[in-house]
Amino acid sequence: MTRLDAPAFHRNHGPIWSVIGPFLEHASGDVLEVASGTGQHAVEFARKAPDITWWPSDVDPQSLASIADWRAQAGLANLRTPLRIDLLDSGWDAACPFERPVAIVAINVLHISPWRVSENLFAGAARQLGPDGRLFVYGPFKVDGAHTAPSNAAFDATLRARNAEWGVRDMGDLAALAAAHGLRIADTVPMPANNFTLVISRDRES
Repeated sequence: MTRLDAPAFHRNHGPIWSVIGPFLEHASGDVLEVASGTGQHAVEFARKAPDITWWPSDVDPQSLASIADWRAQAGLANLRTPLRIDLLDSGWDAACPFERPVAIVAINVLHISPWRVSENLFAGAARQLGPDGRLFVYGPFKVDGAHTAPSNAAFDATLRARNAEWGVRDMGDLAALAAAHGLRIADTVPMPANNFTLVISRDRES
């Protein structure tokens, strides 16, 4: 069995769905999940929104195998074979076999990747999303340059010790990055364990 089990999934899938669910549950079309990890969120969310075609993705071979195994076990018609997408590639969205997804979802990605991944994700989202599309980004973030909890500061230090290019991102930096691509952070929703879900849309004034 190649299925991986992420403890964080069991804690956070409900809160995350409370943000993305109201947007997706009455929609139809494609949703891309980048860096899907184990694949558990893909299965859970595809099950909750049967009119959505859910496309999981990752670049790590072990994760891709886990996603495929969870998908096979779930047997959901609207959950597709995982795509190999590398967000370090500036043209990553060329691997998408669809156009104008309803949403792009990134869960616990930006703090365990170089800043270049954030840049490429936002640039690709700007190319791909339709006028009413959304980019949902979940994870820990700094606010106005400050951590929201001592545990996040300690976590940030641990990440940077593992890889100097990793680290908890600041919402202000992400807002500036969004603006550079004609996007904006439309909402910041507090989540358990000092996390947030950022809801990013097209900037109507850009």
